[in-house]
Amino acid sequence: MRRRDFIALLGTVTAAPLASSISSAQQPTPVVGFLYAGSPDPNGDRVTAFRKGLSGAGYMEGRNVAIEFRWAERDEQLPEMASDLVRQRVSVIATPVSTQATLAAKTAAAGATPIVFAVGGDPVALGLVASLNRPGGNITGISILNVELMPKRLGLLREMAPSTTHFNALVNPETRAE
Repeated sequence: MRRRDFIALLGTVTAAPLASSISSAQQPTPVVGFLYAGSPDPNGDRVTAFRKGLSGAGYMEGRNVAIEFRWAERDEQLPEMASDLVRQRVSVIATPVSTQATLAAKTAAAGATPIVFAVGGDPVALGLVASLNRPGGNITGISILNVELMPKRLGLLREMAPSTTHFNALVNPETRAE
C-alpha cells in the first residue's frame, strides 16, 4: 500500500466514527476540533485525508461542518489547546495518530466531549480506554500498531514462507515511541 493511500485510508477510518458524534450535535453547524502534536506544513496529506473522510460521511467543511485546527509545536502546548477546544464546546475532538494529543484531549474533556483517536500503541496500556472490546466513556478510536497483533503477523509470515527460519525487522531508532 502506498503512503498516500494509507493516509487516505487513515483519514477515512478516523473520520467515520465522527459521523455519529457529529449527527447528534446540538449546534446548528457542528464543529470538529482537530488536535495534533506537530506542525501543519508536513501534514497536508493527513488533513486532506481527514477532510476526505468527513466528506465520505456527508460532511463538507464550510457547508455543514466546521473544523477548528490546533497544531502544537511542542507537547507542552497540547493541554491548553485541548482545553480551548472543550471551552469552545466543539462537537467532537479528533486526534489522528497523535498519542500525546489524545491524552491531553482525554484529560481536558473529562468525559464531556467525545474524542475519536488513532494511535500507534495499545490504547489500554496508554490509559485511553478501559478495554478494547468495551472502551467506555467518551472516547473511541483505532490502534494502528497494536502489540497484540504481532504474533498473528508472525504467524501469517510463517504461513507464507514456511521454510524460513529467521525474520528481520527494520526499525528507525529516531522514531519516538508513543
